[in-house]
Parts: sequence; structure tokens; C-alpha cells
Amino acid sequence: LGLLELRQAICNSYFKEYGVTITPEQILVSTGTSPALLFAMLAILDKGDEVIVSNPRYPCYQNFILAAGGKLKEIKTRPEEGFVYRPADIKKKITPRTKAIFINSPSNPTGIVMSKEQLQNIAQFKKQYIVSDEIYHGLVYKDRAHSILEFTDRAFVINGFSKLYAMTGWRLGYCIFPKEFSQVMQRIHQNFMISAAGFVQWAGIAALTKAQKDVAEMARIYDERRRYMLKRLQEMGFVIHVEPTGAFYVFADARKFCKDSYKEAFRITEEAKVGVTPGIDFGSGGEGFLRFSYANSLENIKEGLDRLEKYLSR
Repeated sequence: LGLLELRQAICNSYFKEYGVTITPEQILVSTGTSPALLFAMLAILDKGDEVIVSNPRYPCYQNFILAAGGKLKEIKTRPEEGFVYRPADIKKKITPRTKAIFINSPSNPTGIVMSKEQLQNIAQFKKQYIVSDEIYHGLVYKDRAHSILEFTDRAFVINGFSKLYAMTGWRLGYCIFPKEFSQVMQRIHQNFMISAAGFVQWAGIAALTKAQKDVAEMARIYDERRRYMLKRLQEMGFVIHVEPTGAFYVFADARKFCKDSYKEAFRITEEAKVGVTPGIDFGSGGEGFLRFSYANSLENIKEGLDRLEKYLSR
């Protein structure tokens, strides 16, 4: 399951941040969040079981579900509501084969942080497991993020060190799961991965216990970039339906400029030399949107937005 010292540090972190009590036996440490998410799907799903996902969403989710033999039940969410589920839409999609509901807050691609009330609405579905991708927790710039574990024990939480601690190359993530899944998660991980590297796990302990001042400073810098990017994009004519207050993305409505987000993103890359991600990459519900990232220096963000503004004014 991973070094006991690291799993205990994760328990301490979740108690301090969210007031939830978990045990080290409920945590699997793996080589990044992607294997942890795959193993969660393998533990939850039998062939043909269904998982509710939003549209738009992080595109790799569907691959983990399909690899575990599951089926996707998509819900197209609404930009004016921050692309957050309506409980009534979830109820319409649930069948006897629906095993899980996927959430991601703060969200990739939208940067939206789900409120306490929105998470409580998801937690009311007692027959399904909630799979909560919390990899961007800590990168929140207004009200604090809540963990789904504050509202239900029937949850699989995916988290790691790549985003909050900028440890992408270290490949360290973890899954928190209900107590009854401890043995099956351990067996799956042992057969696929054995363990994350020991020295990397010790680095994770150091990050959790010694890097909080650095994290706070990094979040402050991200927020400065976020506010600057939002202002510039809106001045250019992009529509921001709901202010993104987490992660490091802005999912901007570009329908004023284009109908085909893939072609527009390609043209911006080729002609303005600015990298943006087409909304269609995140599902049909993202068509007409472009995802911008502020995980770069303010100097480079200013240069990129200047180039984009020149491109759009031609």
C-alpha cells in the first residue's frame, strides 16, 4: 500500500485540512494518480457496469473506465452553471448497473471549484460510489475547496503531488478508498505496480510536512496570473460564464470567434505561436471553448496574450 509514514502523513493532512478521519489502511500510494485511478475502476466495476461522467471533462477518465470494462453515462453540463452537475440530471441517468459518479473539483478544464452544497448534492446518491479527483486541491484562490470525504464514506479520492507540489516528474499519487476495499486494492496494485519508488515516497513526506509556505507562495503567484489572464481574455471578447477559482485553467467561451475549436486552436498555434487547447478535446460539451493555462510565468503569459490579441484583431 506504500510507506506507512507517507500514508500516515496523508491521513494527518486530510484531518487538518478537511476534518475527516481516515486510516493508513485506506490509502494506496502509487506511481502517479493515473494508476491509482485505474486501480479504483478495476476495484469498483464489473464488466458492463456504468459510470456517470460530465461532458466536458478531463479526457483520460473514459480510458480508465473502458479499460476496466465499464460504460460511460454522459451528462452534458451547462457553462452558465460552471459545468457542474444538476442532481436531477444524475437521477435520470442512474440504472441498476450504475456503480459510480465521477467528479473533479477544482476542475480540469474549467477551473471551477464545487461548493459545499454542490458536493452535498452529489453525496446524496447512496447506492453509487463517488470517484473524486482532487489533484488540484490546494490551488484554490477564493473560498476553500471541500473534499467529498466530508460528506460521504462511499468515496474513492484521487490525489497526488504533481500539481500542488510541482512534482510532476516524481510520479507520486494516491487513492483513498472505503475500508472494505483495502485487500482488493492491495492485490491489484501488487500485481500491476508492486510499489512506488521508496525515495520518491520519502520526498512526498517532506512535501506534506515541510513545504506549506512554498505552496502558499505558489498559490499567491498563480492567483496573480489568473486575475491577469481573466481580465485580458474578457477585454478581447472571450466570455467567462463563471469565474474559475481553482487549478490553473481558464475555459473561455470563444464562440464569438469560432465554431470549430480544434481548427481555431491549430490556427492560433501556427499563426500566433501560442499554445491553447481546443474545447472539443474535453467532449462535445466543450465545443466552441478554448482552454488557457496560467502555469507559466506572468511575463510569458503577457507575451502570449499580446500575440493572441494581435491575431484576433486582424
